[in-house]
Amino acid sequence: MMKRTLLSLTLPVLLVACGTTPVQQMPPAPPEGWEYGLGASEAWPARDWWRHFASPELDDLMVQAQANNPDLGAAAARILQAEAQARIAGASLLPNVDAGLDAGRSGIVDQGGASGSYSASLGASYELDFWGANRAQRAGARANLLASAYDRETVALTLTAGVANSYLQVLSLQERLEIARLNLELAEEILRVVEARVRNGAGTPLDLARQRAVVARQRASVEPLRQQERDARAALALLLGRTPQGFQTEGQLAALAIPEVVAGLPSELLARRPDIRQQEARLLAADADIAVARAAFLPSVRLTGALGTRSDVFSELFSGDLLYNVGASLTQPIFNAGRLRAQRDLTEARRLELLEQYRGATLQAFADVDLALSAIETLAEQAFQQEEELAQTRRAFTLAEARYREGADDLLSLLDAQQSLYQAEENNGLLRLARMQAIVTLYRSLGGGWQEPVEQLSAAE
Repeated sequence: MMKRTLLSLTLPVLLVACGTTPVQQMPPAPPEGWEYGLGASEAWPARDWWRHFASPELDDLMVQAQANNPDLGAAAARILQAEAQARIAGASLLPNVDAGLDAGRSGIVDQGGASGSYSASLGASYELDFWGANRAQRAGARANLLASAYDRETVALTLTAGVANSYLQVLSLQERLEIARLNLELAEEILRVVEARVRNGAGTPLDLARQRAVVARQRASVEPLRQQERDARAALALLLGRTPQGFQTEGQLAALAIPEVVAGLPSELLARRPDIRQQEARLLAADADIAVARAAFLPSVRLTGALGTRSDVFSELFSGDLLYNVGASLTQPIFNAGRLRAQRDLTEARRLELLEQYRGATLQAFADVDLALSAIETLAEQAFQQEEELAQTRRAFTLAEARYREGADDLLSLLDAQQSLYQAEENNGLLRLARMQAIVTLYRSLGGGWQEPVEQLSAAE
């Protein structure tokens, strides 16, 4: 019984030691439909999805970001690097041709009798791609080129979503800052009323102290908001590829439209997200790397040839006899201390890692859409209730202020109504920001209207 137990414990270890490939999990199947929102549609967002917010200023900021953002420029440079790597890999399928021209002079020092020699040659070499290693290298380089192109599109999608969110954040903070200033003016106006009542003997020092505290609190709330607005504006300027100095925005959050977004079909989502396509391209490159690593175990055949001439006089170099040399060589790896096997294991393990990353990315993509739809649905319901709360707190404040002026109510009721109004206005602005940012998240989760260009499809073939 003990031997059987030990065998059951050591057998998996022995299998791993022998290089057994782990079981590969298949990518998840797309869901039949979305759990939240208005259901799936065959319509997908446009590439310029931000125009649905009806903000010319935001449109202009997007143009600036796409032209000047350093991260996007770096991603474009990576495409150029991948194109060069693809050309390098493709060159291995063609022969190498070299030309040479040599001249020399030799003799014995102090004895004269020096002689010269001249030679010209044209040589070529070519490695026969019996096992497809060179073709696999070229295919892997092309897959990496596609991955770089998808990476650039992913950076562009992240950038546009970041610009939209930052712009909305700036407008929200400016709105909150304006609300704080208006409430400060309101508190100062009430303070003047309280001071007048105290002078006339209708108010108490306690009422005066309470309202002065309210004014001080409102003044204190302005500066943190002003600093947050400056920070958000600076962050937006950096996304645009410009310095924060002198950068200003003119829009208003309340003037922006709230777009209606319907999610596309789940079965098409993975083909419309550049980050997922990037993962797929990396898997193709990993398959090619495995093919190259396996071909390294097999013999390689190389053909060489040379044609040339040689003469002791340069003027007769090209009029003499032609010399030629042809040959073939076969090389078979015998002993390399396990390097080739380790290289193969490395490429296979790397592919397994990429496959798991792809599975995780697809699961996250489906979750992103549903979570964004859920947030939009929930926030829309909250907005309906928040509008009602704001309307009632405004009415309550108007009534409380009138009753206090008439002496029908004390200052505590007015202060409570004032605080409720300020909080309702603050919450209303924050909720509008949350709704718009949830829509931006949905646009990004749907791929931002990206579709694979025809030139990328042809490059993959």
